[in-house]
Amino acid sequence: MANSWRRNQQIKIFTPKNLLLFISTSLLLLIFLYLTSQTQQPQNPKKPLTSLKNPIFNNPLIKPFDCFNSPQAYPVIASIVEGVKYPFLFSLSDFGNLPEKPHKNIQRVLKGKPFRKPDISGTVQELLEKMKGKKGIFVDVGANVGMASFAAAVMGFKVLAFEPVFENLQKICEGIFFNRVGELVEVYEAAASDHIGNITFHKLVGRLDNSAVSATGAKLAFKSNEEIEVQVKTIPLDEIIQEEPVLLLKIDVQGWEYHVLKGASKLLSRKKGEAPYLIYEEDERLLQASNSSAKEIREFLHSVGYNHCTQHGTDAHCRKTN
Repeated sequence: MANSWRRNQQIKIFTPKNLLLFISTSLLLLIFLYLTSQTQQPQNPKKPLTSLKNPIFNNPLIKPFDCFNSPQAYPVIASIVEGVKYPFLFSLSDFGNLPEKPHKNIQRVLKGKPFRKPDISGTVQELLEKMKGKKGIFVDVGANVGMASFAAAVMGFKVLAFEPVFENLQKICEGIFFNRVGELVEVYEAAASDHIGNITFHKLVGRLDNSAVSATGAKLAFKSNEEIEVQVKTIPLDEIIQEEPVLLLKIDVQGWEYHVLKGASKLLSRKKGEAPYLIYEEDERLLQASNSSAKEIREFLHSVGYNHCTQHGTDAHCRKTN
């Protein structure tokens, strides 16, 4: 009982020793929070995935799509593509009807297999391999999720891509990051056409690979899907490409090919050796849905000097011979 008086003694909290301990702990906590916030930020938050330091084109009419500031799509399912000489990855946009009927590439992922090789990817690499050492770019009109663009970029070729569907642009941005080709791929949120302006575009709900200017063309392959209208920017290739050399021009726009080609008449009129090798989809049903025809396209190509065209499935390959 000798020390019982201590029970009633007032405890001193704000002693010099306690204040020093509190201030030191607070400073350490603030430093920890600061360092944590710094490590969670991107290393270079101002630099977009597409190159702005060395753009392929510097055109006042249209600016490249800004991948860095675009909202990311979810979920992300990406994988390497099987059977291509120069491997690359692309991000899947079509998931199929989950869970009853998933996309074939989702099934392959579950089995531990790479994505099935798109025909256009192999074709682009085969053609560009023959052009190695030549100066020029690859132009991808109707880029979808970048299956042709990345096939070219991983070979070291600069790529100019056009894609009007926002969800596909998100997938292209993912592919730019996955393949580390931000300095090589420049993508535009626009539909290549024969005039500057805007046009009504039809895209299918639940699918991103068969959108088209024509509502009929959009639904030809998948009649059960609902289609919705969106407004997209249009621009001719001749307004973007002035004197830059183009090695290969690929066009897959669900029946709008004639209008894209008309908007590239200056590019296509270049002399042999400077005019690009041309690949375009020649599907008569899709062309008729957009009020054109394979005959009309061939006549136009003949008028600008493309006298040699061969059929490869639903694609036509054309080049100048004289």
